[in-house]
Amino acid sequence: MASLVLSSFCFPSQKSCSFTSSSLRFRIRAPTDSRFGGPLFVGFGSVKKRNGRIEASVDSTAHPLVFRDLDADDFRHPLDKQNTLLLRAIPGLNEIGRAILGTVTEQIMLLENIGTSILVSKDQLPELHKMMIEAAGILNIEPPDLYVRQSPVPNAYTLAISGKKPFVIIHTSLVELLTRKELQAVLAHELGHLKCDHGVWLTFANLLTLGSYHLPGLGGFIAQRLEEQLIRWLRAAELTCDRAALLVAQDPKVAISVLMKLTGGCPSMADQLNVDAFLEQAHSYEKASSSPIGWYIRNAQTRQLSHPLPVLRAREIDEWSRSREYRSLLERATQMSM
Repeated sequence: MASLVLSSFCFPSQKSCSFTSSSLRFRIRAPTDSRFGGPLFVGFGSVKKRNGRIEASVDSTAHPLVFRDLDADDFRHPLDKQNTLLLRAIPGLNEIGRAILGTVTEQIMLLENIGTSILVSKDQLPELHKMMIEAAGILNIEPPDLYVRQSPVPNAYTLAISGKKPFVIIHTSLVELLTRKELQAVLAHELGHLKCDHGVWLTFANLLTLGSYHLPGLGGFIAQRLEEQLIRWLRAAELTCDRAALLVAQDPKVAISVLMKLTGGCPSMADQLNVDAFLEQAHSYEKASSSPIGWYIRNAQTRQLSHPLPVLRAREIDEWSRSREYRSLLERATQMSM
C-alpha cells in the first residue's frame, strides 16, 4: 500500500499546522515542536607520564563504532513494541489507510518539499552529507536523501513514499542551534524511524486521525477509536528513535543536549546550558509526579501530546545509556573504517 511517512524530531504539541498546495490542503498534527565513559568513539593520541600520573591526549578523529548486523528490535523501546501490536490488532486499519493515502497526496507532499528545499550531496553542503552517510553506516541502513529547508522553527522530519527513496528534511534554524555532533544525533533519530519501519503508522498518525473526519459514516468512529492509540504509539516510537540517536552519538550527553536546546536553548546562550542540570530537572519531574495526584496530573498533561515531554525523553536516554542492553550492543560493534 502507499506509505508516506511524516515524522518530526520536535516536542509535544496539541496544535495543528497547515500544509497547503494549489489543489489540496491538509491539517497535520505537528509540534510547535560520568555515564558509559563518555564518547565511546574517542581514541587516544599521545600518552605521557608526568609526576607519576598517566596523561593521554584525546584524538578527535577516532572513528565511531558501527553496528554491522543491527536489527530494529535490538533497540526498539518496549512501549513501541507493545503499542505497535495493539495497532496491528485493529481490524481494517490498512484498508482505511488506502482510502486516505493515494498517488496525488504523495506527489503533493513530495513536490512541496523538494521544490522548496536544498538537496544535500557531496557537492552541496558536503559536511551535512558526510554526517548522514556516517550515521546511516553506523545504524546499518541505506542513507536517505537529505534536504535543508529555510525555517525559523527548529525541526527535522522524514518522508517515505512507497516505491521511492525516503528523504529527511532539516530546518536551517536547527542547523544554527545545534553543534555538529548534536545535529548528527537528530539525523540518527530520523533514521531510526526508517530503520524501525515506522512509516505506515506515522502516516496514519499524521493523516488518518485528521482525514478520517472526512470519511462519511466512518470518521467519528475512527477518530474516537484510533486517535488516542495512535498518539500513544507516537510517543513510544519517539523513545525508540532517541535510542537510535544515542547509538550514533555514542555519548548520552550529546543526545540529551539536543532535547535541552530544543526545550529552551538559543545560539547566544548555548555555552551556558548544562546537561547535568537538565537531567536533575528530569529527576525532579519524576519525583514530583510520583504521588497519586502527581501521577494523575502527569497523565492529563501528556495524554494528547504527540511527543513525550523533553525531560522524560532525557531520563529515558540516560537510563538506557547505562543499561546492559546498550552495553551489549556496544560490545558487539566494530569500529568504522573511513
